Amino acid sequence: MTFLKFNWAPNEKLFEIGGFGIHVYSLMFIIAFLLGLRLYKKMFIKENVDQKYLEPLFIYMVVSTLIGARLGEVFFYNWDYFQNHMLEILLPIKEKADGGYSFIGFRGLASHGATIGILIGISLYQRIYKFKPLIWILDRLTIPVAIGGFFVRTGNFFNSEIVGKYTGSNFGVVFENRGEVMPRYPAQMYEAFGYLLLFFVLRRLYNSQFRDQGGFFLGLFFIGLFSIRFLVEYVKESQGGFEEIIPMFSTGQWLSIPFIAFGIILLAFSFSKKRNFKIE
Repeated sequence: MTFLKFNWAPNEKLFEIGGFGIHVYSLMFIIAFLLGLRLYKKMFIKENVDQKYLEPLFIYMVVSTLIGARLGEVFFYNWDYFQNHMLEILLPIKEKADGGYSFIGFRGLASHGATIGILIGISLYQRIYKFKPLIWILDRLTIPVAIGGFFVRTGNFFNSEIVGKYTGSNFGVVFENRGEVMPRYPAQMYEAFGYLLLFFVLRRLYNSQFRDQGGFFLGLFFIGLFSIRFLVEYVKESQGGFEEIIPMFSTGQWLSIPFIAFGIILLAFSFSKKRNFKIE
């Protein structure tokens, strides 16, 4: 059934400004952050929180996400390369084979690293701006982060990266700009739509009695998002890392297991304590 096979050869670059290209992937990140800011602003208004805390929260969120995602890529997946190219860790450059460096932008970001970065960054933010408990802030951040994951994985699809395995059939996506002729599983979009579904679930529950049950949303988020990631890894091409050292699961699956376990603990804690962090 040939209609199940889709040839994909997008133009990753939208336009150029002064020799620097603006890519779809970068646009997806911008949309994710700006939409996240809008969603969080609505929650601030709904719960009568002073909006002066919103701008610094946005800055901490952007910086911690990008640094965490980058360091996650470096240490979880490509340390063998970066240990000999230290300048490339936090600079948007790549060493040329014939010497010197070329500007390539930031490529290579890991979602598990982003999660750790966000947890650390928002913890530092809460220690400075103590308007709400840390769990209150993190619970509500799960909603914009879930929809942000949808846009980031869509950007990966446009970049023809983090691809699925070959399907071995007439079903799948042919990434022609990778020089391929055989269809692969659209793993990026499997993951993207999984995150989109998680977003709608969390958004719906936010308007319920669970809103002030501390740890409920963060626990559900960890269980949902990293279970999706764990399952999609079965049809995703290997991204390297330490899976050859510790077989049975991929690197992405091994990294997802602690977050799923932590989510279960948080969810159980939220029901056992039924802690209410609402400030009257």
